[in-house]
Amino acid sequence: MIERTRSRLLDRRMSGVLFHPTSLPGDGPIGTLGASATAFIDFLSASKQQMWQMLPIVPTGPGGTPYVGSSAFAGNTYLVDPAALVAAGYLEPSDLPPLAAGTAEADFIQAARLSETLVQRAYCRYADGASEPLRQEFAEFCDDNAFWLRDYALFMALQRKFSGKPWYEWPEPLVTRQTDALRRARRDLKERIESFCFGQYLFFTQFKEVKRYAAERSVFLVGDVPIYVSLDSADVWANQAIFELDAKGRPTMVAGVPPDYFSATGQRWGNPLYRWDVLKERDYGWWVKRFEQTFALFDIVRIDHFRGFESYWAIPADQPSAVVGRWMKGPGTDLFAVVQRELGCKAIIAEDLGIITDAVHRLRDELGFPGMKILQFAFGGGADHPYLPANYTENCVVYPGTHDNNTSAGWYQELDQPTRDHLHEHLGETPASSAWSLIELAWRSQANYAIAAMQDLLELGSEARMNTPAQAFGNWRWRLTDGQITGELTRRLATLTQESDRLSSPEAAPGGGVAERRRGRS
Repeated sequence: MIERTRSRLLDRRMSGVLFHPTSLPGDGPIGTLGASATAFIDFLSASKQQMWQMLPIVPTGPGGTPYVGSSAFAGNTYLVDPAALVAAGYLEPSDLPPLAAGTAEADFIQAARLSETLVQRAYCRYADGASEPLRQEFAEFCDDNAFWLRDYALFMALQRKFSGKPWYEWPEPLVTRQTDALRRARRDLKERIESFCFGQYLFFTQFKEVKRYAAERSVFLVGDVPIYVSLDSADVWANQAIFELDAKGRPTMVAGVPPDYFSATGQRWGNPLYRWDVLKERDYGWWVKRFEQTFALFDIVRIDHFRGFESYWAIPADQPSAVVGRWMKGPGTDLFAVVQRELGCKAIIAEDLGIITDAVHRLRDELGFPGMKILQFAFGGGADHPYLPANYTENCVVYPGTHDNNTSAGWYQELDQPTRDHLHEHLGETPASSAWSLIELAWRSQANYAIAAMQDLLELGSEARMNTPAQAFGNWRWRLTDGQITGELTRRLATLTQESDRLSSPEAAPGGGVAERRRGRS
C-alpha cells in the first residue's frame, strides 16, 4: 500500500513558466544549455517565479518532438552548448564550426548536424589526450549510468551501422540480443559506442550545471515523463520482456485512446504497451530507475497520460485505427508504492486531461498528486465546470494553456461568441489582454501551482504555438528572440506574483529533496 505521505513541495503556493530549452534564444539552430539558459533563470528569479517547467529532454528526431525519443533515459545532445564546451576545455575555439545568428524558429535538422560535429570533435580531443581526472570522471559517469547507458550507446552505434533502420529490422541475432552478437558488436563498434557515451556525459554535465544555477536562485525545475516510450528505442530493444511484443520484436498491442467527440476513430499512437504483470514480478525495477533518473535532474515531475496507470486502451497492432480495442487495468497504486519505498516521497503532477473516469480521479487523489486545470477549456459551459477557478481545490496546477494548446491570444481570436461572452462575464469586462487576463485568473486562484507558457507572458498569437496535436509537421519550432524579455515584463510578473501570495519561502533548496527519505528494500 502507498504510504499516506507526500512531498511538502506539493503544498507550497508557487508559480512558474512553461518554456522548453529548445526555444531559448541565441546563436545556432536551437536553444542550448548555455548562457541563454542561465539568463532565463535570472529572469525567473527577478520576476519571483519558482518553477521552470520543461518538456521531455530526451533525444529527438529531425522533427523535434520531445515525445518521441530513442531513449527514456538519455539526454538530447542537440542542447549541448558549444560555447560551454570551449569554456570547459573540451574544445578549442577553432573546433567550432561557424554558427548562424539566432534563428526565429528552431531547426532540428541543423541541430542534429551541429551536435554530431561537436560531440565527435570533443570525443576525439578526449581520446587523444584527456587528463587523468577527466578520464576518471567520465568512467564514473559511465559506471553510475550503466543501467541504461551501455545499451543506449550500443543501440545508437548499431543504428548508424544499419543506416537508421529500426532495431527490429536488424540481423536476427541482434534483434534477439544473442550474447555472442552483442559481444562482437561492442568490440567492433567500441570507439563509436564510447563517443555516444561521451555525448551523454557532456549533456548531463551541462544540465546539472543549469540545475545548480537554478537551485542557487530558488528555482525548481519541472520535468515531464511520458507514460509510453517509442518502439524504435533503446528501452524497448534492451527490455523486450516488459513490452507486448512478438518473437520478432513487433508489437502485438499498441497504445492510443478510443473514439470520442474529438475523433470518430480515436487516436492510434502506436507505442508498445507494457506487460505490467512482468514488471510487477520484477518489482517495477525499470520504472523505479526511470523515476530515479528523472528526479536526479528535476525537482518536480509531470506524468503525461497519467490515466494509463489506472486503465489503458489496448489496440491490436494490426488495426489501422483506435476503433477496435479494449480497456485493460494498469498497475494502480502498486507501482507508486514501490517508487515511494525506493525513492522517498516525490513531487509528481498527474496530467489528467481529457475524458477521465472517477476511477482515475480516485487513483490521483489516493496518491495525493495534483491534477491539471486548463483555463482555455473553462468557458462556454455551466457554473460547475471543473476548470473554472471557483471550482478548484488547492491541490491542482492551473495553466492558461499548455504546449498542446493554441496561445491564449490565438485562442481568444478563434472563440465563438457565446464562449467569448462567458469569458467576459466571468472577468466582469472585455479584457485588454486575453493572455494576461487568463494569467491573472490562474495566479489569483487557490491552486497551489500556477504556470503560464512563455508565449502567453509575451501575448503572442497563433504563430507562436508550440504544438498542434495530430499535425505531423511544423511543431516545436518557436523560439524566443533577444530583447523580448523586458524589464517591464519582469516587473509586471513579479508584482502579480506578490499580490497573489505566491512568494512562500522554500523549506529546502531546489534539488535538496523536500520531505524525502530513502527507503531500503524490505
